[in-house]
Formats: sequence, C-alpha cells, structure tokens
Amino acid sequence: MRIVQIIDSLEVGGAERMAVNYANKLSEKIEFSGLVATRCEGSLLNQVNKNVSYLFLNKKSSLDLKAVFRLKSYIKKNKVDIIHAHSSSFFIAVLVKFIYPKIKIIWHDHYGPRISESKKENKVLRFSSVFFISIFVVNKQLREWSQKYMHCKKVVFIPNFIQETQFVEQTTVLQGSEGKRIVFLANLKKPKNHFTVLEAFFELKLFDLGWSLHLIGKDYFDLYSQNLKDFIKSKDLYNHVHLYGARNDVSFILKQASIGILASTFEGFPVTLIEYGKAKLGVISTNVGFCSEIIKDKETGLLFNPLCKQELLSQLKKITENESLRNNIAVNLKKIVADNYEADKVIETIILEYSKIEK
Repeated sequence: MRIVQIIDSLEVGGAERMAVNYANKLSEKIEFSGLVATRCEGSLLNQVNKNVSYLFLNKKSSLDLKAVFRLKSYIKKNKVDIIHAHSSSFFIAVLVKFIYPKIKIIWHDHYGPRISESKKENKVLRFSSVFFISIFVVNKQLREWSQKYMHCKKVVFIPNFIQETQFVEQTTVLQGSEGKRIVFLANLKKPKNHFTVLEAFFELKLFDLGWSLHLIGKDYFDLYSQNLKDFIKSKDLYNHVHLYGARNDVSFILKQASIGILASTFEGFPVTLIEYGKAKLGVISTNVGFCSEIIKDKETGLLFNPLCKQELLSQLKKITENESLRNNIAVNLKKIVADNYEADKVIETIILEYSKIEK
C-alpha cells in the first residue's frame, strides 16, 4: 500500500495537523507513506517523521503546471496508489489525474462551515468530485452535505485523532497561578469566537478569583486580532489574559492548565477537544459540528450555544466554581478519548478503507 497525503500548507491548523498525523502514523503501518505540501511550509514541518517521504511543491498559482508535473513525477517515481487530498488541495490532485489517469483520489473534508454553503458556492469542488473515488468527512453533517451535493456518493465518516509529537522542545511556560489557568487553543480568526470568551471572562470577573486566560494560536495581525487586543487593553486585562501566538509544544502547555475552552461558531471535528481530553482538562465546548458527539453535557464537559453569551457565562461560572465537577468531567473525557480517538484505532479504519479502494 503506497499512499501520499496532500495539503496546501504546513502552518498550524486542524486539516494541516491531520495530514501530518496521517503521514506519520501510516509510515509505521504501510509500505510507503508520503506527504506533499503544495503552497507553503510552516512549523508543522518539524513534526514530520524522518521515515515519511516529503515533497514541497512551492506552487505559485492554482494552475501552476510546473508544480502539477513535479507532483506527477513524484507519484510515478514512488509508485503511489492513492492520493489522500485534504481540504482545498483536491484541485491539484485532479489536475494530476488528467495527465496520470491511473492515480486514485480520496478527498478529505475538514471544513465545518461548508454545511451552511450551497452547491453554487462549491462549483469547482462539485465538478472535481467526479474524479474522487471516495470522500472522507469529519462529522455527520458534512457527510450529509456531500451525499446531497457531490458526484462521488461514497462518503465515509472518519474521526480525527492526535499523535504524540516527538522531539518538540518544551519551552512555553504559562503565566498565572497553578490550578487557575484556562487555555483557549485556536488560531485568532473569526469562526473561533474569541471575543465572546473574552467578554464572558471579564463579565464574570474571574480574574478576581485568581483565574487567568491563555490564548494559544496563530496571530494574523489583522482587524480581528487588533479588536481582541483593544478589548484586553480597554478592560485592563493585561495581567490576566495572555497571548502566546502559534506554539508547537501544545501537550506541554495543556499540562499547565485546568480548563480548556472551545467556542467556535462552526467546527468540523476539533482535534483540540481530543487534546484537552488527553491532557485531562475540564472542558467547556461549543455545541457545533462533532463537538456534541464528544462532549456530553455534565458528563465529559459543559456545552453551550456559541451564539448565546448567556449560556457561555452560565457554563463558565459552573466549571470555575465547582472543582469536583471539573475533575469528574476531566476523568470521563480522558477515558472517552482513550477508548475512541487513539491513533492506532483510527488508522486501522483508514487502512481498511484504503484496501477497499485498492481492490
């Protein structure tokens, strides 16, 4: 079995991390596991295992024929059977199939907001789906969307998983008091809903009780980011809300926290919840995407509607005030993650799907 994962970028993001996770874990299980970054590299490159075959295409445009032929040569040279294309990288995979028809394409959809989009907004994707042999999705809503709009009717739900990263230097030391740290792991961009969390943190005056809030994720230095910083400044929260930017030592960071929060207005399958669970954090989570399948309210976390700040205020108050509740849901979530979302179990499912395609 010879498989290559394709992703546009190796910057820190959900789809990007999963492409690296698949390439790494498959390299332990199959004959050939490759990873291709099409457009740009990034900090995730440091997490690619040495036994993964890696190629950077440095694609300059959507129709960069030089990049297409380089990818075709790489696939042919390494006798690749299947391209596993993540998110928007499907397009270059289809261009390769035009000149190398024997290659098979799986498209993996990680994009939660797609469920609110029409087929008109996805014209290129729908056309391209004629050339897919299978579609993998990260939640049930995305499966329904693909079954309704895509020309490839074989749609398979595959849960995300996390993999322990080797040789990542543990450098990020969180400020604030031990046992009173809330971590928010998400890039600073609109769907992640940071502003609502900041408002709730301020309105509950959690800092007066010793709590601190830690934002871990890429800063795009745009209007969204500036608005967050302006709010922190206007409310004099500099000593209580801390921004760290993108970090590689996530598991080390989470060990220093007590609560993990996820507040997105759209989600696919957030790897963040799996990471929170593995770190044994008390979790408060949005109820969108696959979140409510992982987080059962008051059992493995506390759920809220991300568009209702009052729900967030109520749940955040509960989880910060009740240490026993916090500890119980942390223990329960850790078990759920171990039982259902460990790398080996998910990879077994993936390999089974690959083998069906190869036949």
